[in-house]
Amino acid sequence: MELPKLNFQETFDFKFKKDKDKFFIYDLVRKTYLLLTPEEWVRQHWIHYYLTVKAYSPSALITEKKILLNGLTKRIDLLITEKTEPIILIECKAPQVKLTEKTFEQTARYNSIIGAKEIILTNGLQHINAYYENEQYQFYKPE
Repeated sequence: MELPKLNFQETFDFKFKKDKDKFFIYDLVRKTYLLLTPEEWVRQHWIHYYLTVKAYSPSALITEKKILLNGLTKRIDLLITEKTEPIILIECKAPQVKLTEKTFEQTARYNSIIGAKEIILTNGLQHINAYYENEQYQFYKPE
């Protein structure tokens, strides 16, 4: 399977398996193999980043949590917590998906339910970071 190189300084040690003609990637948080989709490839980079580079505990990472938004059930991709408080909401898109104002607004709507201090919208190649302060988003470039 041909996977795009994503925009991370680090390289991570992923575990893969193949069953019939499908590929799977091991999720360290859920402790199971998941179907390797382009979006999952991006999410797993962020999971490995927070576990290995930022040294978060797997219990501080929440994946695919259901939320109710305007009466519809949605799922967030990844939430980083500290002492159970939501800190960073990460919305993952496939590498070929362009990050637009519309995709950012989707992430911001999800965060209106979650209440994280920061959001990251990413397709693995481009990352848009924003803090929520004074009832608006302040965009920034990480160090």
